[in-house]
Amino acid sequence: MDPNLSLQFHLSKLLFRSTGSLRVSARLGRPVRPGLPCADTKERAVVQQAWQDRPSGEERGYGAEGRTGGEARGVGRRGFVVGAGLAGAGGLLGATGAAPVAATGRDSHGERGDQDGPGDHHDHGGRSHHPEPHRPFGPQDFQGRKRLLLVPDVVLLPEGPVKDRAVLVQDGAFRAVGPVRELTGAHRDARTVRLKGHLLMPGFVDAHHHLTQSFGKAQAFGQPSEIFKTVWEPLEHALDEETAHLSAKLAALEALRGGFTTAADAGTRAPVDVGVVAKAAQEAGLRCVLSKVVSDGKGGKEHLERFHGSRLIHPSLAIPVPENATAEVLKKTADLCAEAGAVFQIHVNEHLAGVERSLKSVGRRPVSYLHHIGALNAHTLGSHATLLTPDEMRMLADTGAALSYNPVASAWKGNGVAHAMMWRAMGIRFGTGTDGTRGDGFRLTDAAESAQRLAHGLLSGDSACGAGRTWLDHATALSADALGLGDVTGEIAVGKAADFLLVDLRVPELTPSYDLSWELVRLAGRDQITAVFVDGKLRLWHGWPTDWDGPALVREAAGTGPEVVRRARIQRVDPDPDGAARRPRRARS
Repeated sequence: MDPNLSLQFHLSKLLFRSTGSLRVSARLGRPVRPGLPCADTKERAVVQQAWQDRPSGEERGYGAEGRTGGEARGVGRRGFVVGAGLAGAGGLLGATGAAPVAATGRDSHGERGDQDGPGDHHDHGGRSHHPEPHRPFGPQDFQGRKRLLLVPDVVLLPEGPVKDRAVLVQDGAFRAVGPVRELTGAHRDARTVRLKGHLLMPGFVDAHHHLTQSFGKAQAFGQPSEIFKTVWEPLEHALDEETAHLSAKLAALEALRGGFTTAADAGTRAPVDVGVVAKAAQEAGLRCVLSKVVSDGKGGKEHLERFHGSRLIHPSLAIPVPENATAEVLKKTADLCAEAGAVFQIHVNEHLAGVERSLKSVGRRPVSYLHHIGALNAHTLGSHATLLTPDEMRMLADTGAALSYNPVASAWKGNGVAHAMMWRAMGIRFGTGTDGTRGDGFRLTDAAESAQRLAHGLLSGDSACGAGRTWLDHATALSADALGLGDVTGEIAVGKAADFLLVDLRVPELTPSYDLSWELVRLAGRDQITAVFVDGKLRLWHGWPTDWDGPALVREAAGTGPEVVRRARIQRVDPDPDGAARRPRRARS
């Protein structure tokens, strides 16, 4: 007998013959395994053999061929008997089973649709308004479609997580957001994809990155705070066009894998045209606020006009630190950006050494100096700003300038933690940034909250430090605002670019759920991201590109990166000169 049919037959008998100790829940999608009460030993043996002979279901539909394979039938890890069993579509209970997510997006009948399972009962979701069975969805459901009507369990809207909402995506943007019944009735010509068990949320926006530093992230570990002269400049100077492109594309891939759909590159010091960085971001599918370093005052206007019409590249100008340029160039650059509606990126008040150099050279701290010469305005984006005085905070609030709060950078190589909660109270605009440290949006929001709690909340008895919603907002919509893209991306809202994530809610970390916003900040991770979309196009599926070879890029970077680092002659301080970390510890007898 076919193993599937054998297992279905005997489990069907068990369902109706067992006592109250046997509870088969099709709604929960729990797998039935050997060990259930059986009428006799012979029947138990048959069931156990049928279980052992079942077709092997790959979690999330990853078949023997890799991430593009999958099965639409068999015993699923989250299902009872997938396809036609007790809890399968058309099964004895007339309920939908929890099939593995097949990359083909088709069930055994060749029909497309959504996946059912634990998400059907999850606290985040609600019952579907449509009685038809839910079937697996896959990458092909989103490709080559002009109009997509997406129906997840939950949508993270500007007002918070909301159930019973559908989203219409067309021409790279959100065209409608509203109740499921209303939108399905109004847009019958759109391709409807039901995303059972999933949250649809805005992609994260990285307000501060260095895309051409990806080969040297770990070189910063254990180093003194100010390392741009000893690590970053030598590293970037060792790049050529080919390796700069590879480094930037590797960073873009990591960002997308971590749920970032936009990143602000603060300008490369590599001796290459920034077009290679733009090409890397576009090939990867990452929206990029791309800076050109103009410390010499040249080429700024041309750069701001260069990418006119690009859907993913938004030009910006940068001067790494105020001391790199004259007061005239700083003011001119700030004015150019203001006229063009672009951001002027500059590192400010990051390290004590830099603050003291500024005091000695111009008699003012960096932010105070920019304000004094008229280079602080609503288009200025200051990075880090960990060492601000109250007066400097007031200057930032009064001018409308924005900041990038980079908590992981503070932990890895900083002199302090920016007082982001004070910024918020004073009305200072700010987003959150990685500084190229770690490309994981969820971990960044966790670090943003945790750093505030440890550095400032403990001292004042503030046990909330903004709660989860604050950090989600500053990692998405308010980061976009800080980058001058508030009208472009950062929210699930009509007219905004369709830059979004599909996040699997059917995980132990989020079950049961009471405050999804805060749970996303503290408990979620990038492994829950099923899909990443930028400009309405599917870019990643379960962490890997759908239209280019991500693993091949990683292999190339693994061979090329160390050679670039060797050529750079980076100057590192031994973080463990006494070998204490390497010395074996002996247990006391």
